[in-house]
Amino acid sequence: MATAPAPAHASKPKPFVLYTAGTPNGRKVSVFLEELRAVYGEKVDYDVEKIDIARNVQKEPWFIKLNPNGRIPVLVDRVREDFVVFETAAILLYLEQHYDPERKLGFDPVLQPNDYSEMLQWMMWAHGGVGPMQGQANHFNRFAPVDIPYAKNRYTLETKRLYGVMEIRLTDRDYLAGPGRGIYSAADINVFPWINAHQFAGIESLDEWPSLQMWFGRIEVRKAVQDGLAIP
Repeated sequence: MATAPAPAHASKPKPFVLYTAGTPNGRKVSVFLEELRAVYGEKVDYDVEKIDIARNVQKEPWFIKLNPNGRIPVLVDRVREDFVVFETAAILLYLEQHYDPERKLGFDPVLQPNDYSEMLQWMMWAHGGVGPMQGQANHFNRFAPVDIPYAKNRYTLETKRLYGVMEIRLTDRDYLAGPGRGIYSAADINVFPWINAHQFAGIESLDEWPSLQMWFGRIEVRKAVQDGLAIP
């Protein structure tokens, strides 16, 4: 494929195009967009282009022009002159900055600097920890061409350790960032799809982490979350 597919849309284009796949990273963005849609409606509507990562479509030249790293998801903002955003945490923060004026999914960096910093801390922690480590657990447990028990054990144990970090944070809290018991925000959405895929990584249940398990249950039942997980 030499050029990007032209997403189908009505006479009035939707504000965004989301290039994605059914992975935890892809679903972070679709969940966030669905949460925004639940508040702001068609102002944050979007077209979806499913990328077949099994066929390495994300490595084709047209996609590399969008994201030189050759990974999904990628968001194209038609409203702001087709501005392109890649990396999941960056996409969530971009959407929060430009399309959540009521701060339903985040915190004002000027008026709520400490809460905003907490949100960033937990987003960066998940972006650099849970995703890469659980991704490696997925690879060595599911896809590696040879069985390497050391690698399987190392990455599964590290994923469990990171779940334990969340357990510490969520003791006596409902959500990762914000005052009091916390407020549902981009910090939670940024890591939830990875926890949702715990069984795929070889972690059969969350029983070992009761506070994490309760956090998971609170988020799992949200309609926007369910809708976002169904995309693409």
